[in-house]
Amino acid sequence: MNAKRRPLLFAVLATLILAGCHREPPHVLGTLEFDRITLPAPAAEHIVQIDVREGEYVPSGKRIMQLETTRTRAALDAAQADLRQQQQALQELINGPREEQIRQARANLVGAQAQARDANAFYQRLSALAMKQFVSAADLDRAKASAGNADATVAADRALLDQLLNGSRAEDIAQARAAVAAAAATASSRAVDLEKLDLTTPRDVRVDSLPYKLGDQAQPGTPLVILLASDAPYARVYVPAAIRPSVKVGDAAVVTLEDGKHVFHGKVRMIRSEPTFTPYFALSGDDATRLSYLAEIALGPDAKDMPQGFPLSAVFTGLAAHD
Repeated sequence: MNAKRRPLLFAVLATLILAGCHREPPHVLGTLEFDRITLPAPAAEHIVQIDVREGEYVPSGKRIMQLETTRTRAALDAAQADLRQQQQALQELINGPREEQIRQARANLVGAQAQARDANAFYQRLSALAMKQFVSAADLDRAKASAGNADATVAADRALLDQLLNGSRAEDIAQARAAVAAAAATASSRAVDLEKLDLTTPRDVRVDSLPYKLGDQAQPGTPLVILLASDAPYARVYVPAAIRPSVKVGDAAVVTLEDGKHVFHGKVRMIRSEPTFTPYFALSGDDATRLSYLAEIALGPDAKDMPQGFPLSAVFTGLAAHD
C-alpha cells in the first residue's frame, strides 16, 4: 500500500468505528394527554342554559352551563330570613329589657305590696277577734291564706324586677351568638349551593363532551360536562428499565406525533418509581419482556390543538447512548 495513503485510510476507519459506536437515543412510546376535568351535577335541577359547544376553547372562569335556581334561591332566602331573626334576638338580649318593662314591673310590685299590706292587716284584725271567738276558725284560715298569697305575689314581682334590672345572662347571650353563627353557616351553604348551579371553568379548558342537552335533568353527582385542560398538554410515555436510571424530572425531550408532521419540545414533569409492564402497543423484540416506568412530559401551548390520546414517540435529548 502506498505510504502516502495510509494516514488517510486510518482516518476513514477511525471515523467509521466511532460512527458505529454511537446510536441514536432510544425512542419511547406513548400518547398525547390532557388533564381531564369533570363537572358533576350539584343538584337534581333542569338545565336551562348551555353556553358552550363541544370542542370549544373556554377561558378560566367562564360559565359553561346554568341549572334552574328557583328551589335553591328559595332555600337561600329562607336561610337569610332565619339569620336576620337570630341576629335580632341576639341584639335584644344585648340591649336588655326596655325601660317600659322595668316601669311596669315596678308598678306591679307596688300594687302587690299594697295588696299584701291590706291582706296582712285584715288577717291581724281577724286574729284579734278570733281570740275573743267573734269569728270562726275557717274565716281566720282564709284570711291567713290570702295574706300568704299576697306575700308570695310580692316576692315574685320583686324577683321579676330584679331580673329585668340585672339584664340578660351571659349564658343566654352566648347561646344566641351560637344560634346566629349556625344560621350564618346555613345561609352561606345555601349561597354556595346557588352559586354551584352556574357551572364555570376552573381553568383554561377545551370542552370534550356535553352528555346532557338543554332541558335535561341529571341526578346529583352525574357528570354534566367533561373538560380537557388545554393549558397543560402532556405526553404520557413508558420508559424502558434500561434507560430509567438516566431519566430525571426536568430532562428535556422531543415529542413526535405518529403522523411525523408535528414535533414538540417539552420537559419531564413526572416519572414513576414503581414499574409497570410494557403496554401492548410498545411490545417489540426484547422489549416484550422488560418492565417500563410511566412518565409524563409537559408540553407547551403549541400542542393544545392536538387530539386526545393520539399516539406519539419521544426522545430524551440528554440521553446520548454509547456502545
